[in-house]
Amino acid sequence: MTLHAVYREGRDATLPCLVWLHGFLGCQREWEAVSENFIDWPQLRIDLPGHGKSADITVNDFHQVDQLLRKTLLSYNILKYWLIGYSLGGRVAMVHACQGDNPGLCGLVVEGGHPGLEDENARLERQTNDHLWGQRLCNEPLKEVLNDWYQQAVFQSLNDPQRAALVMLRSQNNGASLAAMLEATSLGKQPDLRAALKQLPQPFYYLCGERDEKFRTVANSLGQAPHLITAAGHNAHRENPAAFSACLLNLLRKPGEETP
Repeated sequence: MTLHAVYREGRDATLPCLVWLHGFLGCQREWEAVSENFIDWPQLRIDLPGHGKSADITVNDFHQVDQLLRKTLLSYNILKYWLIGYSLGGRVAMVHACQGDNPGLCGLVVEGGHPGLEDENARLERQTNDHLWGQRLCNEPLKEVLNDWYQQAVFQSLNDPQRAALVMLRSQNNGASLAAMLEATSLGKQPDLRAALKQLPQPFYYLCGERDEKFRTVANSLGQAPHLITAAGHNAHRENPAAFSACLLNLLRKPGEETP
């Protein structure tokens, strides 16, 4: 089994493939506006389990997500790649990078992704919280749940029209599929990856919106000076795709970092 994905050839076949991983509630189309700025690179935009055209794929944990990711890359004969992940996609990318058996991984770019909780009580609390959200996604009208979802503190930079647009867009999802993925990949079940990330042999860059106070702090906990995207909150690539693209282009073009 592989994940649904959309592949695009690049103008320069010698460059590594850019593998785009969306966040919770999203799909591969989330990256369209950004990916248009990277036509030199081969690209693969992936639908994660429970989302988009991978909505009928269920997993039990991060290990199974990573195995699906690896099978999907092999199915497209992608042997040299960068992982670029937002939020949940960033967490999937970090888990993958920290496995240690990644000869084709050229680098890691994470946008607003959490490396894992350090405190066991916080982990248990997060699992409980995600279970409650999962129950709501299964049993209540999706629009009502999403209206509450986007009131969470991490989305405080959104204005009312932005929230309404996201609720309308995300309402096309299947609540039960989302719930299954949310609980399988709860931050409470994710290992703390801080130590492993600091030992990565590949380049690792952390991006976040300048208004995303929570994940600016998270980046600092990784010993990273985050690359800040102006005029943006948590979903920086959606709120300011031009600035996000410019930042990422600059990072990808750093000398000696196109190949492992």
